[in-house]
Amino acid sequence: MIGRTLKNYLVEEMLGKGGMGVVYRARDTKLDRRVALKVLPPELTRDEDRRRRFIQEARAASAVNHPAIAQIYEIEEEGETTFIVMEFVDGSTLRELVARREIDLTSAVDVGIQVADALAKAHEAGIVHRDIKSDNIMVTKDGHPKILDFGLAKLLGPAGPVDDSGRSQMATVAAATQAGVIMGTVAYMSPEQARGLPADKRSDIFSFGIVLYEMAAGKLPFAGASALDTMHAIAFDPLQPVTVVRPGLPYSLQRVIDRCLQKKPEDRYPNLRETAAELRKVKREVESGVSGGMPLMERIRFQVMGLSARGAVWGAAAGAILAAILIPIILGGERGPNFGGLLLLFVGIAMIFRRFRNRGQREMRKFVKKAATFKEVRLISFSGNEFTVVADRPTAKSYLKLNALLTTANERLFRGEPMTMVVREDLDETETRRVMTNPGVQFLRDAEEKPARTK
Repeated sequence: MIGRTLKNYLVEEMLGKGGMGVVYRARDTKLDRRVALKVLPPELTRDEDRRRRFIQEARAASAVNHPAIAQIYEIEEEGETTFIVMEFVDGSTLRELVARREIDLTSAVDVGIQVADALAKAHEAGIVHRDIKSDNIMVTKDGHPKILDFGLAKLLGPAGPVDDSGRSQMATVAAATQAGVIMGTVAYMSPEQARGLPADKRSDIFSFGIVLYEMAAGKLPFAGASALDTMHAIAFDPLQPVTVVRPGLPYSLQRVIDRCLQKKPEDRYPNLRETAAELRKVKREVESGVSGGMPLMERIRFQVMGLSARGAVWGAAAGAILAAILIPIILGGERGPNFGGLLLLFVGIAMIFRRFRNRGQREMRKFVKKAATFKEVRLISFSGNEFTVVADRPTAKSYLKLNALLTTANERLFRGEPMTMVVREDLDETETRRVMTNPGVQFLRDAEEKPARTK
């Protein structure tokens, strides 16, 4: 396809490939400008009814004009090739930026505001995207987001009458994901899409909430070992608060994300205009440096929800013991409450709670201390609940020992998600320096201690 001319478009370079087709950079020889061409797979446009519905949807989407929406210029055909001519966006996808850790809190909120405004305008024009995900949002080199593929998601539906995102489409999506075609899309589905129910603009609101969570936390809120596991998690599993995944985020941002990600559509924001307005409040808090903390009852609820089985057992035992001590102190017999004993009890409770809450940090430090004794381990960092271990020529025994340490640490946790680990082998000095600049470096072996290479 490179070097071929489709109508008046000279194809120059392939930009990407996915279930919805192949995207090329091309030059419009009439207007002398760069454009993006999305060449659609024949199986998606061969059926006349499906093709007609797609063209109708794309025309409607092209009428929505917003700075954060990549414009659809036209739909063309060259022989049996159907392609869409779109605005060329020079930048990176949100997924790429998140993977490279180039999205900070301020950027995440700014991008969220612009994307929410753009989706709100599309919804007001009667257009639902249906496939909002970080791969479908590009960010230009000067920091402006652009939503891609408006009007394309409906093409995933089967030929013939459908109810936009009904059960027949769900069967198509499930089949496609098993073949690995649109695995990325599954993690951004709304619960109604995952359950095969009709979806409207509130489905876009849920998917937008997932993107917002991903930008803020650096990870997706729902993920499973397979497409079906992920869809089950979306439909039924509770959401882990973003402030637990990444401590230090403002509670106001968590509140926005939580409302977007409600399982029932009626519990979400009624529209994305309201979501954007709430995000602007978050932005003002971030810029001022004054953020409201999480309410006490919410904090207690999240602490209890995050308990591991071991933590629940110890928590219940500690609660029973404290109750047995507390009741006699409060009653105090004939002389009334024993306030001195009550004060000492509260101090003891605070000390116990502190150790209980900081258990994860202690287990992290124990892992680092023991793993650092392995001669092949050169660097250990910990960020986002994940260890990165840089090792020189690790053996199978090295992996076994590291995994055993990690398993022991996770078994001793009282609350929160299990810690994970990535082992990186034999990095050169440039890559090692790059890893060293990441946050959370816990151990770095001196160069002179580096083990000698064995023959």
